Amino acid sequence: MDSSRGAGRGNRGSKSKKDGERGNGRGGNLFRRKKVCRFCADRIDLIDYKDVKTLMPLIPERAKIQPRRLSGTCAKHQRILQTAIKRARQLALVPYVTD
Repeated sequence: MDSSRGAGRGNRGSKSKKDGERGNGRGGNLFRRKKVCRFCADRIDLIDYKDVKTLMPLIPERAKIQPRRLSGTCAKHQRILQTAIKRARQLALVPYVTD
């Protein structure tokens, strides 16, 4: 096989970048640090639904549950966190919506 195998397809999907340019083309930070799960770092296995101080920073002002990619929690703790937030909402400790 020669190197002209994909010659007829054009240059789809690859953008030419200037020297020294990095990132995904959206601007912003060039180097993004990997977020660390705060519950793994503090070695917390149980997230209590009655602990509103822990839950509230993970609920933005629109009162939605923040996704993993934004909050930085791991999959295991995100599932536990989701259940805790839903239980706290049932008991009116955490709001369903904003006013």
